[in-house]
Amino acid sequence: MIIDLLLREHRNIDLLLVALQRELEVFEHGDRPDYEVIRAIISYFEVYPEMYHHPQEDQIFSKLRTRDPDAAAIVGDLAHEHREVIDRLHQFARAIDGILADRELLREDVGNIVRDFILRERRHMMWEERDFFPAAIKALSAEDWTEIASARTDDGDPLFSEAAEATSDALRAHILELEQEAEAERRSVAFSAAMAGKTPDGAKADEP
Repeated sequence: MIIDLLLREHRNIDLLLVALQRELEVFEHGDRPDYEVIRAIISYFEVYPEMYHHPQEDQIFSKLRTRDPDAAAIVGDLAHEHREVIDRLHQFARAIDGILADRELLREDVGNIVRDFILRERRHMMWEERDFFPAAIKALSAEDWTEIASARTDDGDPLFSEAAEATSDALRAHILELEQEAEAERRSVAFSAAMAGKTPDGAKADEP
């Protein structure tokens, strides 16, 4: 069922948000996060959710408005929600590009932008799963779901589909393996510093 696919995509998106949150924690501790991981995550959000996931949800919502206008009104303005998601993504991307271009940006401001993106993306998905998806399941007919499925035009999620898994050098590897490497490298640095009796920032372990 289409809703099952959308729910699976939400779980996949949350995996990327977890990786992004790890990089944010590194950034907020004053260290350098892996910007290659962050930029790859941004690139994924710019392609799959924006071009395929959201338009399919919009199509379902259009059917819901036809079948049950009252339920659609209770759910709210999905199109507006999706525009806000895109605006937050573009703001996030501009902040990271600014850092990579060595523009003067307050670390706190960048951290707030990334944290806001993560939190509100999760809230958006939770809202859809709590209010929108159940209303659509209740109101749409089997013919509606068949029509929606037949209109699906993408070739599969470039990160999490079976096709992506078959080509291990695809975007999935590019993001998830980079995150694993970044985490392993950070652990190695922390271990080496501990063995040397120093913290990763160079201060003695027993210094305040």
